[in-house]
Amino acid sequence: MTVEPRTDEPRTYEDERKVAVAAAEEAGDLLRGRYGQLRTITGKGSAGDVVTDLDLASERIVLDRIRRHFPTDRILSEEAGESAGQGERTWLVDPLDGSNNVAIGLCVYVVGVGLCLGERPVVGVVHEPVTHQTWHAVAGRGAHGPRGRLTGPAPRLPAAGPVVAWTQGYDVDRADPFAAALRGGLERRCRRVLQLWAPLVGWSLLARGSIDAFVGYRAEGVDLPAGALLAAEAGVELTTLDGSPFRPGFSGPGSGRSFVAGRGATLAYVLEEVARSTSSA
Repeated sequence: MTVEPRTDEPRTYEDERKVAVAAAEEAGDLLRGRYGQLRTITGKGSAGDVVTDLDLASERIVLDRIRRHFPTDRILSEEAGESAGQGERTWLVDPLDGSNNVAIGLCVYVVGVGLCLGERPVVGVVHEPVTHQTWHAVAGRGAHGPRGRLTGPAPRLPAAGPVVAWTQGYDVDRADPFAAALRGGLERRCRRVLQLWAPLVGWSLLARGSIDAFVGYRAEGVDLPAGALLAAEAGVELTTLDGSPFRPGFSGPGSGRSFVAGRGATLAYVLEEVARSTSSA
């Protein structure tokens, strides 16, 4: 099930898309220029996540741009939390998706910006500072990258099995039996399972066809709508773990944010393995 565009969409959201792209790319310039120069690393939560001075500096850039152009909108940001706003518009900001990677010197990180009306994503932007590439989508108007519109590969199952990205929320215990069964089943039946520590990287890879599927268990809400919209507008189908239609949102408990995303026969293959792996978990 794709993220459903509304045929009566009254706006193109072009101004919002441009602001989000400009904010993400400006923040990306800072991250790229200061990569390897971390001065502060602090822990966040009990799962070993970290916050760096780069997270905070990047966040300031993105929030300043959004507030300057859309001062009455609500913003929910990874580090700053929630700011009050009017109406149903909510900006979602992950200023450095992949902080743990950056902290250990691994160049796998992006900047993510999204806009939702209520829980429905209408704009999604993912910027990769390392390559200075940006992928963006507007509901009902497709997903685009540096080389134009994203359509992805033909929806057929790779002969060697699919390459699948995996993410789980911060509140999922390392010994969670359901997560362990699900991830273990994917490891046995897929060519490779990528644990990227940066969900938006997984979404961008899926949207452009570099990987075949994405599975999330109780995923974090702040980066889910933007990434899911990017993939859906590139022709990826989104379902819950049992194959029902999945509608990405950012609020409420993480139990409502478990998903399988893929195309055609690959999606069917992964859903079958999810069912087999978790039937007795």
